[in-house]
Amino acid sequence: MADLHVKVGDVGLRNPVMPASGCFAIEYAEALDFNQLGALVIKSVSPQPRAGNPTPRVTETHGGMMNSIGIPSKGLEHYRREVLPPYTQFDTPVVVSISADTVDEFAQAIEEMSLPEVAVIEANISCPNLEADGMAFAMTPETTYKVVSAIRRRTQHPFWVKLTPNASHIAAVAKAAEEAGADALVMGNTVLGMSIDVRTRKPKLGNVMGGLSGPAIKPIALRMVHQCYRSVRIPVIGCGGISNAEDAVEFMLAGASAVQVGTASFIDPGAMQKIIDGLHAFCDETGVAHIRALTGQVRLDRQLSDRWLRFAQQSG
Repeated sequence: MADLHVKVGDVGLRNPVMPASGCFAIEYAEALDFNQLGALVIKSVSPQPRAGNPTPRVTETHGGMMNSIGIPSKGLEHYRREVLPPYTQFDTPVVVSISADTVDEFAQAIEEMSLPEVAVIEANISCPNLEADGMAFAMTPETTYKVVSAIRRRTQHPFWVKLTPNASHIAAVAKAAEEAGADALVMGNTVLGMSIDVRTRKPKLGNVMGGLSGPAIKPIALRMVHQCYRSVRIPVIGCGGISNAEDAVEFMLAGASAVQVGTASFIDPGAMQKIIDGLHAFCDETGVAHIRALTGQVRLDRQLSDRWLRFAQQSG
């Protein structure tokens, strides 16, 4: 049987499959053996309590879904006491995702959550930045560098930086995160969109706009993973529309060292286990001994590839 072990920086995973933050809860243990996953990524927590966005918060779309949850949270103290402990009972690395409104809040929260039982901290900088009129931290290289460098000064823990596909210069943003001290990138999150009920003429989400996820965004996410991979030396974790093993392989060929699964788990709670099983079958069928050997192995014409890379770096 093929070896599915991968490394994301200094963190070793038994396989490259893990949940995306916000798409996973402890109740999934009824459908999955958590000891079979590569990592356990918990829903983002904010330092201060949040009520979340107005309802309705979720709506279906063609090829996916849209959400505007607003990352409701009861704060770090409740999180450490009630949310985190059940996940640490498994023999699988725990990834804590942090969302915050300011640079200082981010740095302080991540310092507080740099606990021995936490393997990795994911800094969700695709959330709104109140110091920049609500624009996400990861929208520009400058704000990305500022928040990531502040985090790096406050922790020695491995930390991954979650970027947004809504940024116009993703290669530059990825490079800024690397230079500021990120150990890996998570590319990415939902694509901003909108949906309207033609009968009521009202938006289908209470917050008017929301994030599109699912198979509909896969080509966008795949392209951005490849752009990041070609622009940085740190590992990239792919996320966006992954529904099966072939999707996961595509992301690895594009440059991902591991993948996160989100919307697919809402449709089928056992989706991640099926993806892991499918990766074993794919490797056996194609003669791949170590799945990590797939990372970045998309076959490109060299001259075309170099020209494309220059264009990608210029355009983001």
